[in-house]
Amino acid sequence: MNIKDIYKYLIAIVAVAAIGFCVFSDKLFFRLDLTQEKRYSISDNTKNMLKNADGDISVVVYLDGDLNAGFLRLRKATKEMLDEFNVYAGGGFSYKFVNPSAADNAKARDKQYEELEKRGLRRIPVYDKDAEGNPTMKVVFPWAEITYKETSGKKVTRPVCLLKNIQGKSGEENLNLSEQSLEYELTNVLRLLVDKRDTRVAFLEGHGEWPEQYVYDFTKTLSEYYSIDFGAINNRTDELDAYAAVIVAGPTSALPEKDKYVLDQYIMNGGKVLWLVDAVKISLDSLSKESQTIGIVNTVNLDDQLFRYGVRINPVLLQDVQCSMIPVNMAREGDSPDFKPAPWYYSPLLITNPYHTISKNVTPVKTEFVSSLDFVGDTTKIVKTPLLLTSSSTHVQTIPSIVSMDIINVEKTGYYFNIRNMMTAALLEGQFSSIFKNRMAPEGIKVTSPAKTESQPTKMIVVADADVIRNDVQGYGANAQVLPLGYDQYMNQQFGNSDFLLNCVNYLTDDDGWMQLRNREVKLRLLNKASSIGARQFWQILNVLLPVLLLGIFAAIYLYTRKRKYTH
Repeated sequence: MNIKDIYKYLIAIVAVAAIGFCVFSDKLFFRLDLTQEKRYSISDNTKNMLKNADGDISVVVYLDGDLNAGFLRLRKATKEMLDEFNVYAGGGFSYKFVNPSAADNAKARDKQYEELEKRGLRRIPVYDKDAEGNPTMKVVFPWAEITYKETSGKKVTRPVCLLKNIQGKSGEENLNLSEQSLEYELTNVLRLLVDKRDTRVAFLEGHGEWPEQYVYDFTKTLSEYYSIDFGAINNRTDELDAYAAVIVAGPTSALPEKDKYVLDQYIMNGGKVLWLVDAVKISLDSLSKESQTIGIVNTVNLDDQLFRYGVRINPVLLQDVQCSMIPVNMAREGDSPDFKPAPWYYSPLLITNPYHTISKNVTPVKTEFVSSLDFVGDTTKIVKTPLLLTSSSTHVQTIPSIVSMDIINVEKTGYYFNIRNMMTAALLEGQFSSIFKNRMAPEGIKVTSPAKTESQPTKMIVVADADVIRNDVQGYGANAQVLPLGYDQYMNQQFGNSDFLLNCVNYLTDDDGWMQLRNREVKLRLLNKASSIGARQFWQILNVLLPVLLLGIFAAIYLYTRKRKYTH
């Protein structure tokens, strides 16, 4: 066989392979993401959810129009994410971008704005500079609406906020965080629309826990994800088995041993609990009338149980320089009232752990009369993670002692606020030992299954403050108005209480790993602004002339080569 025959066979093989690839390419499907952070990939959970969706999904994105560079980048990332969703969607999936500012006149545009705001899509003003350096203000709606049409024809629409706004971070950082959380925010709403499982969460009652009106705002948020029940324990060991999680929100009286036993066996069988427990009891009536009261230990009979699980709530009060403000009358007696803001050190604004899924990118959490936590025990079966911490300027007040309004006059000195980063909330994950190990079941308990002394792998969260879940209520009776959880009306500021608690419950009930999407990171790679602005003209000239110069060099080489070839 000569060389020519070998070439013929090779050409034939290549031709057959090419034809075969073209024929079977329709049946082949693969995608490659060569970026370091896998920014163009979506999780297996998201792929499966999209493939298994029975109905049609349509998305309307209002992030469009005359946007600055940062929002254009967010728009591009949103489009790329939706393109990826479209690839894996099993049913009908569609999306479109709408410019909310596109209108024939100002009146029509304002009407469009009002309609969007009525649906909960809040506008944000964006301040920028034009090409000449003049300040400009534009209205942006960083929102999307997802509509799910079931096979029965029923349609449900939910909004999605695409923009993160974390206090203390720059606009560029917040836009980058928004890109990182796109998949989580979009799939979070999609799951609410597509997933029809009835997951239940219980609020424990019967021990002086917060009444429903004081946890109303959070239960309203939680009800979008779960079915919510309130109730007392009725002596059966399987009483709580139907619930994905149980919330113990601020007990003020001692839990009887039989209730502790039911909770313990619930945990031993893999149940999850969110503990919100005050270690110190404060009389707010005495504090408001007499300007002082006595802080005493809040005896709720949970110390031994939590200690066995690996954590101790210390009976102390934490004061912190990073705190909320309260209005105080600074006028002399007999003068007209003169209210001015003063630091309320008993209301620390807690720092969230930036490295854990639950607390990552959550704004500070507002608390009141919070205590500290310690990890106890040396078991290797439990992973313990701090979630909330005080600032680097904290004072620890032992109990019993006087709690007085005079604390506002304390100077912010390192001598007084001399402790840093006290832990106030923690996550415990692993296998827990029963507090009733080697003990008889309490009298009156109806045992429905053999008692367990070691738990299945499970998790719980302990927060040393019950006020973290309490919303303020203005007015009385029919005129009562519930304020948003974490909203400080004196500072006119929204804190991260609701986001933190929702993440806590979602993490506790998440057996599929959806919450890990919150850990996604996309590095922000920006140009050096000082260098790029200073050398702006140089780069403009270079970008215009360099391609022309290279083209000219290529043409000259080509002509020279051609001339030499055909001259002889």
